[in-house]
Amino acid sequence: MNDETDKTDNTGEGPLGGERLRAARRANDISVADIAKELHLDELKVRALERNEFDVLGAPVFAKGHLRKYAELVGVEVDDVMTDYYQMNRAAAVPPIVGPKLVHPRDINPMPWIAGAVVIIVVSVAAWWWFALRSTEPVVNIEPATLAPFEAPQDEPPAAAISADAATGLTDPAEDGPVDTTVELLPAAEESQIVYEPTSGAPQVTIDLTYAGDCWTEVSDASGRRLFYDLGTEGRVVTLSGDAPLRVILGDSEYVSVSVDGRAWPIPASARSGRLARLTLTPQ
Repeated sequence: MNDETDKTDNTGEGPLGGERLRAARRANDISVADIAKELHLDELKVRALERNEFDVLGAPVFAKGHLRKYAELVGVEVDDVMTDYYQMNRAAAVPPIVGPKLVHPRDINPMPWIAGAVVIIVVSVAAWWWFALRSTEPVVNIEPATLAPFEAPQDEPPAAAISADAATGLTDPAEDGPVDTTVELLPAAEESQIVYEPTSGAPQVTIDLTYAGDCWTEVSDASGRRLFYDLGTEGRVVTLSGDAPLRVILGDSEYVSVSVDGRAWPIPASARSGRLARLTLTPQ
């Protein structure tokens, strides 16, 4: 199929989204076949992308991922293309930020403020009373006593031995039992990155996603919390933890290696649909 057979929209607003990418491709003298090879798509889907027919590519996450990759290939600003996409698809929500939902109260309840003020007052009064009581306690000065010199009996152990035992805190094993002199050495703290701190008592599962190429990925836990929603790139390693089971969608599963709780987890053929893979991961 020749590039000159593509239709151009004459809306008077200039090219948007895929049309912008098509114009840049032609300006750089790049064929549709070359773009299709880089995006791992057939030429029909590439032309549908250039005509802004995003439904042909499936879920919105795949259309946005291909738009980003296409923009990088032809040297177009990714932000401009994504702005075009959201302008043409206003129903498509911007990817949410991972985190708990914020609750905005409609009315300000004064009770928590009053309770907090009461607690502060009580703590302040208790602290004042404590320090005032300690300041009134009498101070007792104890003068050191002077002991007359004496001779140690012949059957007592030498003074040096008594001082050594007192310094080390050791006693006679025959009287107080064996003395444990083992010193426990605690390992140095290891640096770690907490991706997600669980808020429930549900079983937890930790996964590692290692990317050998570009792959759009979406990960959610059992509570529906979205832990990850982004394009994995070559060489990137993502570690996630959440309430089991974790639900994972991989746009191009051939470029992803998965491990669960530190063990390699091969993606079964039954979970794949072409390059797409849908996984449900539980603790190993």
